[in-house]
Amino acid sequence: MNIPFDPLSHKESFAYFKNIKIKKDFFGEAPAPFIGRYGYPEVNVGILAPPEVKNTAEYDSPRTWAQQNLQIPEIISYRSALINSRFKAHIKSSRNQFLDIAKEVGMASKPVEVEIHLQKIPSLRLFSDNYAAPTGPAGILETAKITANPKISSKVDYVVSDTDLKAAEGLTTLYHKGFDENFLSRLLSVGQLGVEERRKLVPTRFSITATDSTLGNNLLKNVKDFSEDGSYQAYFDGYLGNYFLILTMTDAWQYELFETYVPKNPEKQLRYTTDYEPYQGRKKYAEQTAGGFYATRLALLEHLTKTKRQASVLVLRFITDEYSSPLGVWVVREAVRKSMQSKSVAFASKELLFQYVKQFVKTKFGWDPQPLLDASLLLKNYKKQTKLNQFFS
Repeated sequence: MNIPFDPLSHKESFAYFKNIKIKKDFFGEAPAPFIGRYGYPEVNVGILAPPEVKNTAEYDSPRTWAQQNLQIPEIISYRSALINSRFKAHIKSSRNQFLDIAKEVGMASKPVEVEIHLQKIPSLRLFSDNYAAPTGPAGILETAKITANPKISSKVDYVVSDTDLKAAEGLTTLYHKGFDENFLSRLLSVGQLGVEERRKLVPTRFSITATDSTLGNNLLKNVKDFSEDGSYQAYFDGYLGNYFLILTMTDAWQYELFETYVPKNPEKQLRYTTDYEPYQGRKKYAEQTAGGFYATRLALLEHLTKTKRQASVLVLRFITDEYSSPLGVWVVREAVRKSMQSKSVAFASKELLFQYVKQFVKTKFGWDPQPLLDASLLLKNYKKQTKLNQFFS
């Protein structure tokens, strides 16, 4: 969904890092790489690091930001201080000194100490979109070197060294060993996972969604074996102006996401985008809600896995003017996690659940959600969808 953003919020956030001097040559700690997508298969590869700053782990830690309830200016202050020292590389490149550094940064559990020399001092600006977290000034890399041994987990080293292990297996193996999706998407983006001849650089925006999708698929295998919950529940919470009303209903797994931007004027039409996944799964990428679809799905499946239940899940996302700057799809994932951790409201029937939904949305946002409910494929298919095991019975 195309969301209107306020460019002034970027300027306001610059006050948080006004004491950081943007330099051509500097020492820093690189918490993450960044792989661009323009010019594919020849892409920009960046090493993200703020100059002369130590302890930069929080500069690339969405889960920590959400746990600490950081707000938009604070997050932008972290991200806009990250100089993107970049160079060109083919996605199948193997021998490249700068690329070796980017791969070390992607594999490391802690920020990597680096010495950076750029061609010239980059201009102060912010790069942002709806997929990846923002980045700061970009400059062409002239020379770079790592000045201290990177801290790489033996678990990561083992998976990276296994060049017969498929990328999906590598991702899920490390996920179940406690590595979060942000770290895993970095590892995937620098081409350190998968069968050796298939390894390649993956643009950051694609690696984020690929990681969410892969981890979700892995969790879903077990969720489909859980018993149906037998209850109707509503969860609600939000983060950074992204609010989620999540409805779980007794039935086999199916999932639908509606994304709406809530205008202040209730006389305007409530526009929405939506994507749906039946029990059998989707055959195509979720074009309408894109990365948000897979980020939401992962957070939902984490909750169902933890509670060991199966359900049909209808998700209504309400984006308000509070969300003044695009910060990346991680906001969706963390907002859904917050929502699923909130105290739910339980109902004895589907009818009572949706009476509550209509009243709640009208009171909270001033809008009637009926057009969304009327358009829902999940509700049309509720208690009607065919399960995989019925094909073999």
